Amino acid sequence: MKNQATVRSAVEGRTVNKHLELGLDTFGDVTVDADGRPLSYAQVLRNIVDEAVLADQVGVDFIGVGEHHRDDFAVTSPEVVLAAIAGRTERIRLGSAVTVLSSDDPVRVFERFATVDGISGGRAEVILGRGSFTESFPLFGYDLGDYEELFEEKLDLFSDLLSEDAVTWQGRLRAPLKDQQVFPKTESGSLKTWVGVGGSPASVLRAVNYRLPMMLAIIGGDPLRFRQFVDLYRRALAETEGPDLPVGVHSPGHVAATDEEALEQLWPHFRANRDRIGAERGWGPVTRDAYEREARLGSLYVGSPETVARKIAATASALELDRFDLKYSNGPMPHEQLMTSVELYGTEVIPRVRELLAEETPVEGLVAV
Repeated sequence: MKNQATVRSAVEGRTVNKHLELGLDTFGDVTVDADGRPLSYAQVLRNIVDEAVLADQVGVDFIGVGEHHRDDFAVTSPEVVLAAIAGRTERIRLGSAVTVLSSDDPVRVFERFATVDGISGGRAEVILGRGSFTESFPLFGYDLGDYEELFEEKLDLFSDLLSEDAVTWQGRLRAPLKDQQVFPKTESGSLKTWVGVGGSPASVLRAVNYRLPMMLAIIGGDPLRFRQFVDLYRRALAETEGPDLPVGVHSPGHVAATDEEALEQLWPHFRANRDRIGAERGWGPVTRDAYEREARLGSLYVGSPETVARKIAATASALELDRFDLKYSNGPMPHEQLMTSVELYGTEVIPRVRELLAEETPVEGLVAV
């Protein structure tokens, strides 16, 4: 075991990754046309592919596609969408945001992502999580009473599958495997896999236990409060004498030409999305003051390219991140506005973030608007 001085050095001595990966995530929200009418699911799916193609063209490092099983989202199978994107892109990495492993089968998840990896020339990633919605559990015949155990068991099996060797495994909620090979194998022998973490010490330590990179979902409030989880992750990794592993953050936002335009474009869609989910979860209606406060002080990255870049750089610096993914889909926000946001993110935000992180002085910008 490493001594305390070595562990402390591993945590305190790390600095922000100046080669920070900058990605985009979409949940595939059902968007509206110019007259405010919802688009068909089919059109939303085609639009997501077009958004990803644009992201590839403007230099975005990663595109993540979420999984939901409800009427306000079009994507139930991220891997199928990612395969379509793979056929029209050259360099962008392709992943989920997230794969709801608890209500899926680990073998099938591995097979599907290994397939995307082969089609894309080794660009696939998977981010595993439990998901913030529970519709998939009854849909696929799972008992919500097994919520915690399902994820624990399935993550345990998936981690074994990552060896790409024959697997022998046994649990309580799934049939056992004995000397079982799973196909296809990846060309590199490694499928990049993250664990999505919402902000509990137990979830952080689970990622450490399986020696998997950690993706923090920070969807509200001061991002700096998550520093404790980053430090816990780094410290626990150091105590295991394992290698340093990437830490990423997923947060929502929107980019437009000016701060005022971005705030005005996002507000009605942010409100519609927040109030729809809030009605299900017992939250009160969101106010404009709360929205603008979140933009200024919290984890909503909305504004001009300069404003968004400064806020991302400040968060990346404070949390010593290896990746930042902006969730650019925002409820029913129209496809045309999403395309502009993607273009500005790639052409202006990403280069500016890298300029800021290359500077020797501390990055300011957590007060965004």
